[in-house]
Amino acid sequence: METVKLNNGVKMPILGYGVYQVTPKECERCVWDAISVGYRSIDTAQAYQNEEEVGNAIRKSGVPREELFITTKVWISNAGQENAKASIEESLRKLQTSYIDLLLIHQPFNDYYGTYRAMEEAYKAGKVRAIGVSNFYPDRFIDLAENCEIKPAVNQMETHVFNQQVKLQEVMKPYGTQLMAWGPFAEGRNDFFTNETLRMIGRKYGKSVAQTALRFLIQCGVVVIPKSTHKERMIENFQIFDFSLSQEDMDEIAKLDKAESLFFSHYDPETVKSLMTYKID
Repeated sequence: METVKLNNGVKMPILGYGVYQVTPKECERCVWDAISVGYRSIDTAQAYQNEEEVGNAIRKSGVPREELFITTKVWISNAGQENAKASIEESLRKLQTSYIDLLLIHQPFNDYYGTYRAMEEAYKAGKVRAIGVSNFYPDRFIDLAENCEIKPAVNQMETHVFNQQVKLQEVMKPYGTQLMAWGPFAEGRNDFFTNETLRMIGRKYGKSVAQTALRFLIQCGVVVIPKSTHKERMIENFQIFDFSLSQEDMDEIAKLDKAESLFFSHYDPETVKSLMTYKID
């Protein structure tokens, strides 16, 4: 598995398995399947409400803990130094592990400064190997990065061929912050899976649209965490290291970038209200 080196020297797999919208009922089986396919990076979050199932699958897999890379995220309702500190302990309990490889602030709302201080504390205590953020637009990212002790190792953002986050990557570069893509398939929006550019380029390499899109992001140095509940799709998504896109093909795919979200805006008041009112058990 190819890896990226984070700004604190920790190595992270460039391909992982995401469990967003995987129900607790399915999650344990899905993570088990992903690990059996060869995935060693698993991405979850408090808000997904399936950390416990991820922990069960990891424990039952028999794979040594040090061979796995586990990411989770602190939710808005757990913001603030003391609340976040308690929630980190709860995540450790649910994941059945003594440490988390990567811990992120899930959304840039509520007292995220206090949350980040709790994460820095956990990092110094050896409970977390790397810390970072998720969904932090350039302005919020700069705000935090300029006013924290430990610079964010990762920013997990909506990233796919239609929203390649070129500006954000430029902003994060001086801090050594790694871009991590959620929604690398744009959840099928904008006719993703029938896009003619991706189909034509993929055909040249004997690869699917999904494989071509993942390969593009990986060659751009972006960490990807595709999700599927079907083992055959997990296998397909894993088979992206046996080919490379030419520079010409990379340039063609780069032209698909619209530099805007296909989902929502964190600048929209109604979106913010919706996120702020989402509670977790």
